[in-house]
Amino acid sequence: MEYIYETHLHTIEASACSDTPAKEYIEHMKKIGYSGMIVTDHFFNGNTAVPRSLPWTEWVEQYCKGYEHALEAAKDADFDVFFGAEVCFQGDEYLLYGIDKDWLKKTPEILDMTRPELYTAVHAIGGIMLQAHPYRERGYLNTIHLAPNDVDGIEGFNAENPDYQNALCYQYGLEHGFLMSGGSDIHHLTQKHMGGMSFPYRLNSIQDYVKGFLAGDGTPVFVRDITDKVPFSPVADELALTVISQKETLPVVIH
Repeated sequence: MEYIYETHLHTIEASACSDTPAKEYIEHMKKIGYSGMIVTDHFFNGNTAVPRSLPWTEWVEQYCKGYEHALEAAKDADFDVFFGAEVCFQGDEYLLYGIDKDWLKKTPEILDMTRPELYTAVHAIGGIMLQAHPYRERGYLNTIHLAPNDVDGIEGFNAENPDYQNALCYQYGLEHGFLMSGGSDIHHLTQKHMGGMSFPYRLNSIQDYVKGFLAGDGTPVFVRDITDKVPFSPVADELALTVISQKETLPVVIH
């Protein structure tokens, strides 16, 4: 039996670009075939919906509401909800797993950390840091920033990226020997193209995800259109997602 987990998800409570209340994800994701999800709202230095003028501890409280609302809604649903975050530097974004609200409250200096400093801080508490959609190109971006020395792996598949950008990510991951994840980067319930991580066992905590990812137990998976009601497939089996068909158009900076 496989257990599929959404690893990249945004809620209206904390991400300015999402229109979905956290509680509405539970039944939606279950119907698609997920066993659980990790809430990774945009952090203070990204597209947050939480006013930056708030005192730090109050900001953290508000930031965690999406996760907490989802956790409450899933209480009797046989569906797992875990906490994560997506932080931003120069347009390059990183998924953090293994942190929690208490750690954030005690670590306001996270706002001034460099990539290496954040990587070290997350590692110190047993967490991991993955670069999200490394080869993403959008109108609001003018450079692709890569930090191969400051990550535990990369998001090799992101359902919100076109195929050629996912293939660039996948090949970058292979070249560096990175462990890779898959995720939907879902903001809206209307999204049809989805992704995630498949495990041969159920996860009981975010620490289980961290451990399973580092052990290589997770397989990035995707589905083109959830309305087709077809099973998730391994990303590695899809040539369009793994073989480069188009080069990047933005300059690449390695940190």
